[in-house]
Amino acid sequence: MLSAWLLPEHIADVLPAQARQLEALRRQLVDRALGYGFELVVPPLLEHLESLLSGTGRELDLRTFKLVDQTSGRTIGLRADTTPQAARIDAHLLNRQGVTRLCYCGPVLHARATSVAASREPLQFGAEIFGHAGLEADLEAAELALDCLEEAGTRPLVIDLADARVLRGLLAGVAADAAALQDVAQALAEKDRIGLGALTAGMPADVARGLQALPGLYGGDEVLQAAAQALPARPLVRRALDDLRWLAAHLRLAYPELRVGFDLGDMGGYGYYTGPRFSIYGAGAPDALARGGRYDEVGAVFGRNRPAVGFSLDLKALAEASSPRAAASAIRAPWGEDPALRAAVRRLREAGETVLAILPGHEPEVQAFVCDRELVELDGRWVLRDVAAPGVPAAPAARHSPAAVEHSR
Repeated sequence: MLSAWLLPEHIADVLPAQARQLEALRRQLVDRALGYGFELVVPPLLEHLESLLSGTGRELDLRTFKLVDQTSGRTIGLRADTTPQAARIDAHLLNRQGVTRLCYCGPVLHARATSVAASREPLQFGAEIFGHAGLEADLEAAELALDCLEEAGTRPLVIDLADARVLRGLLAGVAADAAALQDVAQALAEKDRIGLGALTAGMPADVARGLQALPGLYGGDEVLQAAAQALPARPLVRRALDDLRWLAAHLRLAYPELRVGFDLGDMGGYGYYTGPRFSIYGAGAPDALARGGRYDEVGAVFGRNRPAVGFSLDLKALAEASSPRAAASAIRAPWGEDPALRAAVRRLREAGETVLAILPGHEPEVQAFVCDRELVELDGRWVLRDVAAPGVPAAPAARHSPAAVEHSR
């Protein structure tokens, strides 16, 4: 019999220190997005399955928990990604003609863990831009993602650029069913050269050569030059390479310390992305801290298939990659019925201070706070003073006005 306190695999409680760091990060990132003009939305955790899987491909389908709604009898899902919900809000609830910028932050659930150490309940933060097909929106999404990661203190950063149109351009006109094309994309994502050779047998020679060259097209700026020589001169391929060059140049201007690389064989999420895409890594991080790009097909199921670009990240993974936050400063106060004491505590809390009232018979044990000050009674008044180091007499706190914390009995 399982113990009642055991949780499912890859599911964990968020304890106070981590929860405090997550909430601080959430506020920082939402404020950063608001500073770009994004509007905050809070979609529901579950929806009809058709909405949740809009334009996302097979990969998200496998990660989505499915259940039957006892009210309607329809199949509903617990969201594994919030982007389709943002597309629904843009298409039907807001229905604006111009550009719409939406951001969100909330839990998502995965039926399968994405890696051995990954949580199946990420805390997803993301931002989406709807209504603009130009590269300006792609650049803005990448810059906001970089700003959010820098806000969390994860410098130095590395961004890898790719483009779904490279593969789409190569395969244009090739007679193959959707399953075969997905197998090609999977082999590229895994850099499986042997499997790729088998899958491209029978394809036109220039297409086969181009596909087999893609796994080796990763690195610095030399990759774009090598790709121009190794890949067939298809208009869609050339446009993708030109756009990646433009994005890289603008990102380097805005972030001189940023390392920019290219991985033209990275086709993860091929069924989802429709243009430039990016992955951002922190120093020493084994996996990307943020992923994003253009996905113009995401709103098709809602009957409003307009341009869309954005990114998302897992706040839990970001918190682990960030430096731990120091314990918060707090004031220690005795518990008592003295009206002057209780008034002093209320006034300090109203001023934004954290005041820990020590309940009778206990000592402060909260590790998330450091009580560097205390309320003490001196000559019939409650006075705020610094907590002394061992063996050193305490002195009144110099950085606080006595009038703000003293109360006569």
